[in-house]
This record gives sequence, C-alpha cells and structure tokens, in this order.
Amino acid sequence: MAVAVLTSKGQVTIPKAVRDAMGLSMGDKLEFVVSDDGAAVLRPVTKRVDDVFGTLHRAGRRAVSVEEMDAAIAERLRRKEDAR
Repeated sequence: MAVAVLTSKGQVTIPKAVRDAMGLSMGDKLEFVVSDDGAAVLRPVTKRVDDVFGTLHRAGRRAVSVEEMDAAIAERLRRKEDAR
C-alpha cells in the first residue's frame, strides 16, 4: 500500500509507484472525485497528442482549411452574441 503525507500547505507527493502505475508525469493534471462516504478517486485528465491522434478523423469527411475553421468559429461567436 502506498502512503502519502499531507503538508501544512495542503500538498501531497504522489508515491512513485502510484505515478508509474497511472502513467503520470510532471505537469499532468489530476481530478479528485470524492464520494458521499469520503472515499476519493484520483484520475488523470491530461491527454498526450498520441492519446488523441486521429480522433477527429471521419471517413469521407473533406479536409477543412484553417481559414474555414476561423470563419466557422467567428460565425458561432456572432450567433452566440446575437442570442444574448
């Protein structure tokens, strides 16, 4: 069992064995989920490029230029402003 100590500043060092098991590295973000009974689950929320590579690809979808993306974003922001 890995054990950590809470410092006076509220900081905890995650034991190396836990970091290794979770694939954590410096700069990763973590989410703490606390249940009603006080148990906590620690989950990494940082994704690496390799983890998400290709997730936006859809067969048959045409490529979109940066200019088209910018125009779509600007249009969405205009619609959002008009809705206010």
